[in-house]
Amino acid sequence: MSAETTDQNPPAGRPIRSIAGPLDRLSYRLAQTVRTGWFAGHYALTARLSPPTGRDGTAADKSPLPSWQTINDDLKTLFERDWANIEAGLYRPPHDMWPNPLAVLRQSARYFDDLGQVNDRKRDRRGNEVFSPEHRGRYPRYYLQNFHYQSDGYLSDASAALYDYQVEVLFTGGADAMRRQLLVPLRAAFADRRIRDARLLDIACGTGRFLSFVKDNYPRLRVTGMDLSAPYLTRARRMLRHWSRSHLAVGNAEALPAVDASIDIATCIFLFHEVPHAVRRRIATEIARVLKPNGVLLFMDSIQHGDRADYDPLLERFPQAMHEPYYADYVRDDLSGLFRDAGFEVDLVRREFFARMMVLRRL
Repeated sequence: MSAETTDQNPPAGRPIRSIAGPLDRLSYRLAQTVRTGWFAGHYALTARLSPPTGRDGTAADKSPLPSWQTINDDLKTLFERDWANIEAGLYRPPHDMWPNPLAVLRQSARYFDDLGQVNDRKRDRRGNEVFSPEHRGRYPRYYLQNFHYQSDGYLSDASAALYDYQVEVLFTGGADAMRRQLLVPLRAAFADRRIRDARLLDIACGTGRFLSFVKDNYPRLRVTGMDLSAPYLTRARRMLRHWSRSHLAVGNAEALPAVDASIDIATCIFLFHEVPHAVRRRIATEIARVLKPNGVLLFMDSIQHGDRADYDPLLERFPQAMHEPYYADYVRDDLSGLFRDAGFEVDLVRREFFARMMVLRRL
């Protein structure tokens, strides 16, 4: 498939690269079928090997969970949208749609090797191992958690190496496709901006997974990835090594490493559910500070209560099964009001499988 990239702004409604053909469609569908089966199998085996989840006996806790068929149909809808965007030329197919099988098998072995330690923490409800003397004072207290009961929290090379794989197991292979939906409003943001002159800041960029999709589509876009974890940024540096005009910096989202009104586009993916109520507001205000007037914030995080009613029982039970101390507050937080108070206008709110996507404009 020919897939040329360009720094010229495309005419409204026109693709920025050639449309994919039937063989590309077949390759994509086969790859996603394999991917879903692989990670769903991991999810099922993980559930079987994990200790029982404690329940509090509330009415919400007793509500029926959605069936596997319901979730699988929803995932298929996500993949159909992902492919439609690719076919329309809104963004390229995943650059690693067919990963090295040996590398995948090695990751699987690492995942299950670590699962025993994860389950020990889950059984004992030990989610604060990283709140240790070596880390205290260097990071915010809320950050020093073993989120998802994962080994080392976010503070080791081993954790960084496993993170993306663990997230794909959690979403049965749909995590990357959810993230890619932000590439559609990203393209729209270039309607009145020159790509090579724009600056994008990815807040809490983690291993750089989303930035790799951004750079694969816009190689001349200047991007900065910021995260509190130096090991995760090391992984991100490796992820972005093929592209220039990429910068990575250790930093706190409450004090972004950028001057006032200097950023055209900010992205923030799966951060807000892992910070306390008041911190979310400080981060939103800080994002507003660094964005230019009419700058764009592309936001993605967990769905919230009411985004899809039959998924609400899952949102209730998730923090019981995984160490997520701020999640119960997050799913009931008024995100639209939060961002309006910080100086944003809400342009779009849409559910993408288990993610809430929001597009916001700095007033």
